[in-house]
Parts: sequence; structure tokens; C-alpha cells
Amino acid sequence: MILRGGAVAVLSALVLSAGLSGCGGAKNDGAGAPSTMPTVVASTDVWGSIAHAVAGDHAKVTSIITNASADPHSFEASPSDAAAISDATLVVYNGGGYDHWVDDVLADHPAVASVNAYSLHAAAPGEPSPANEHVFYDLGTAKAVAAAVADRLAQDDPTHAADYKNNAADFNRSADAIAHTEKSIRTTHPGAAVAATEPVAHYLLVAAGLTDKTPAGFASAVEQDTDPAPVDIAAMLDLIKNRQVAAVVFNNQTVTAVTKQVQAAAQNAGVPLVDVTETLPAGSDYLTWQRDTANRLAGALQQNR
Repeated sequence: MILRGGAVAVLSALVLSAGLSGCGGAKNDGAGAPSTMPTVVASTDVWGSIAHAVAGDHAKVTSIITNASADPHSFEASPSDAAAISDATLVVYNGGGYDHWVDDVLADHPAVASVNAYSLHAAAPGEPSPANEHVFYDLGTAKAVAAAVADRLAQDDPTHAADYKNNAADFNRSADAIAHTEKSIRTTHPGAAVAATEPVAHYLLVAAGLTDKTPAGFASAVEQDTDPAPVDIAAMLDLIKNRQVAAVVFNNQTVTAVTKQVQAAAQNAGVPLVDVTETLPAGSDYLTWQRDTANRLAGALQQNR
């Protein structure tokens, strides 16, 4: 078949249009030139939520750990996880040995840009060294991560730099409102004593001005992933049975025979339990999660006044 004049022009236009629309992973920057959308990979959905709050619709954000039953401490990256990290525009992770598997992958791919939350943590005067690794409960660190993600994405995608910066500012204002709730606990319940099955929410307790009465041997054993000695378990249970603490902070993602004893002792003594987690509750985002946890802690302390 022979195509003449206008038919040739129409066919050429259709071929050109199909070619442009078929470019996978590309978007138009508004000036007619396609640009690749940044990809952000986070170690857990906690950091993924913060990254998404900053990125909005301008970057694809993927979290590796999203399952509440997965322990980031002992998690091992699969080949596909490692590939996602090595191919990412930006990797956002906890650091401090918490998600060591990310460090392992990045060590083999030093050119991959990353935001290490632990390295952005501003240690308070007198804070033990090394600092507690659960920095996602430190709102100051979360704000620093949001700002760092915005800066990095702005470099890679300058077209949307203003959006990234504005989104980070919005996130940080919301975090400040939650910090206000934490500080109000300090005012309402100054120095109130609590105990914890695991020092996951350490920075929340510090911000709220609470006194962590968890026996040192108990806390140390839990951090080393071993069972506390009988004497430390007894000391922990005595604190609760004698109502020497106003609340027990309970990590419901790491439940053992020992923590079940602590939970039962609190229930029998009428000491409020405040559940905390290391990953996001289903359907929640970082800010909602932190706000709800702070409010539940305040409610538990109020209940036990």
C-alpha cells in the first residue's frame, strides 16, 4: 500500500507520540523535556513515611520493612532488597547498627546517596554514649531527616525543589506540635516514674521528663537480646507490684515469656500499660503514630494520678 501526502504526516505523528508515551519511568517536567522520577528506598516504613511526607508525588518511595512482626535488628536483606538499595536515588535509614544490613549494602555501593538518621541525632548534654539507637522516637532527629531528604531531593530534582522544602517545613511544624504534647507531660507529671520492657521509646520518655526506673540489668539484657537474670526480673516485677511506677511502656512487637510476666504484673497491680512499636501501625503515618503514642502516654499517667 502506498501512503500519500497527509497520510504520511499523520502516521509519522502517531509513531512519534507512541514513542514518547512509551518511555518507562519518565515524566514531563512542564517544559516539554522528560525527566526521571527520583526513587527513595527506606529501611522501614517509619523512615519511609517521613520520606513520603517530603517527596509527595514527585518521587517514588519504597520501604523494605513494613511488617510489624519483622525485627529490624535481625533482618537480613534479600538480593532484591540489596538491588533496590543499590539502584535508589536516595536511601533513608536508621543507622547506629539498628538496620546494619543497609550499611552492608551501601558499603559495596558508596556512590549511592543516603540519609543516616542516627548520624543526625543531636545528643543531649549528659546523654550516654553510644546513644540509644531508636532515634525515630526523637522528634528532633525526625525533623533533621525530613530536612536532609528535602535537600537531597532538591539537588536531584531541582524542578520540584520548592515543593520538597515546603513539605519538609510542614512536616516539621506538625512534629513541633507533638513535641508540645510531650513537654506538657513534663509539666503535668514532672519526673513521674515509669518502667519499660525495652528502651524503644527512650527519647519519648526523655522529652516528657519521665524517670525510667527499669532495673539496669534488665534493660541491658534486653538490649543484648538475652533473658534478664532472675534477680533483675524480680526487681522489675517488684517495682510494678509495689506500684513504684506510674506506667509500664510495653513493646508489643517483641513479646517473650519475661515480658509476658511484666505485662501480667502490671495488669494485676492496676498499673497502666502503654504499648509502643518499632514500625507503623496499619494505616498510620509517622506523625499520627507519634501523636497517638504521646497522647496514650499522657492518658496513662493521668489515669494513675
